[in-house]
Amino acid sequence: MASRLLWASRAASYLRISVSHRGFASDTDLIILKSENLSPLKACKYAGDDEDGKWHGVIKDLKYAESHEWVKVDGNTATVGITDHAQDHLGDVVFVELPEVGATVSQGSGFGAVESVKATSDVYSPVSGNVVEVNEELNNSPGLVNSSPYEKGWIMKVEVKDARELDTLKNSDDYGKFCDEEDAKH
Repeated sequence: MASRLLWASRAASYLRISVSHRGFASDTDLIILKSENLSPLKACKYAGDDEDGKWHGVIKDLKYAESHEWVKVDGNTATVGITDHAQDHLGDVVFVELPEVGATVSQGSGFGAVESVKATSDVYSPVSGNVVEVNEELNNSPGLVNSSPYEKGWIMKVEVKDARELDTLKNSDDYGKFCDEEDAKH
């Protein structure tokens, strides 16, 4: 554990972010990241016991679907992407099927797909509404879904039809527990 914290401190120093470690009773450690130069990751879960030893992030202010999509709401617009947990299980993403701007999406319905070296996975909309923008950058750089799932790897923006649907999604704590339970089954 000490070597992981030393590595995290060195990486944080290089990225010019501060890291504070807080002890928890569970097997999972919580690392808080702050930065003036990067958009804030309010809480990332470090799954130190994972075989791959990678970071598996869960962002505090987002909502999550059980199908592993995230939503960030700004006014009446929701930005949607797949979670760090999903991209980690998929492996290197090589293609992202984007919806059409102007298309209508429904909560729980498929709107595209993410193809990786391991598998192709449908992507489901966590909210209903009209697609107002898609991340065209994914056409040339689908790996952004892996390297920056919550920032540069977003997939679409939707004008939300019914904000009450957001209440059916998981908060970060519940989603983190859901992922832990799902992983324990495999």
